[in-house]
Amino acid sequence: MKLDVIKLDGGTAGSVELGDEIFGLEPRADILHRVVRWQRNKAQAGTHKVKTRSEVSYSTKKIYRQKGTGGARHGSRKAPIFRKGGIYKGPTPRSHAHDLPKKVRKLGLMHALSAKVKDGSLVIIENIDSDGKTSSLAKQVSNLGWKRALIIDGAEVNENFARAAANIDGLDVLPSMGANVYDILKRDTLVLTKAGVEALEARLK
Repeated sequence: MKLDVIKLDGGTAGSVELGDEIFGLEPRADILHRVVRWQRNKAQAGTHKVKTRSEVSYSTKKIYRQKGTGGARHGSRKAPIFRKGGIYKGPTPRSHAHDLPKKVRKLGLMHALSAKVKDGSLVIIENIDSDGKTSSLAKQVSNLGWKRALIIDGAEVNENFARAAANIDGLDVLPSMGANVYDILKRDTLVLTKAGVEALEARLK
């Protein structure tokens, strides 16, 4: 399929041919869901922790004698049955990550790109050369109508552009190797440079 290429100032710069095997798939929600879930679980800190009866701070003295009180038999006040006692089978620090086949991850990225093409929210830009000024870039972005956009460049992001974009709310910049399903779906507009298109096609073929 062919898509028009624009410049950062809004002018046209010809067109580019996109491979149907990457950008022309019918998006599958189940694959996208699996990949996003894998990403978010892998990113989860897993630092949740409760204190067990061996870790709470309390006396180890038997709280009252064994017989003759008329009450139930108890030893330690740290037992889970008591208020401020230890927690039984509570969460402990662990990794929430799970495995996902590489083929599914690759397919997920292709389906995410295809979903943006189908929505009409994929923009191809010639390059992202910038003077490094946030004010001028913010004006250009506003004129192009990008409110929540992810920009994917080639192997390396233009340094001046990255500096200028750092303080613009709703604008994210990634190199082609950083392209991922979650960030693509999270933003309303996906912007690829010509170098980004070439790098993604080389990565996904």
